[in-house]
Amino acid sequence: MVQPSVPGRSNRRAAKHARADAVTAAPGSSERMSRQATRNTAPEMEVRRHLHAAGLRYRVHTRPLPPLRRTADIVFRGARVAVFVDGCFWHSCPEHGTAPVTNGEWWAAKLSRNVERDVDTDHQLTDAGWLVVRVWEHEDPVVAAERVARAVRSRQI
Repeated sequence: MVQPSVPGRSNRRAAKHARADAVTAAPGSSERMSRQATRNTAPEMEVRRHLHAAGLRYRVHTRPLPPLRRTADIVFRGARVAVFVDGCFWHSCPEHGTAPVTNGEWWAAKLSRNVERDVDTDHQLTDAGWLVVRVWEHEDPVVAAERVARAVRSRQI
């Protein structure tokens, strides 16, 4: 069902489909990508489980800075620590990141924009007094949670 356009508001659904139509996707790839989890991924849940077991309480999937239109996976407001659990593919992990062959130029640009946005997010949060912790999905969740816990505890009053 197509939603009618509302004057003065962008029609996100139409814009999304227009972007998708601009790229010729391999059969089935669009469907696979739409099923890709963006929150509550297995690596993120593991890190959160260990943080909770360590007695730390946090917010999930929230904006550390309300004017910044980016959400962190785990946020410790009092300590001003924002944690991002990054997927190796989507954030171009130097160890495990891959580049698709089909539509290579488009994917290279997309993944590059993701990395640029990550760097910009880090700078904006740091400038606002936040500590940013990035965890790769391939990291041991126990070790990652310990690193996050140390960061949070070092910044608590």
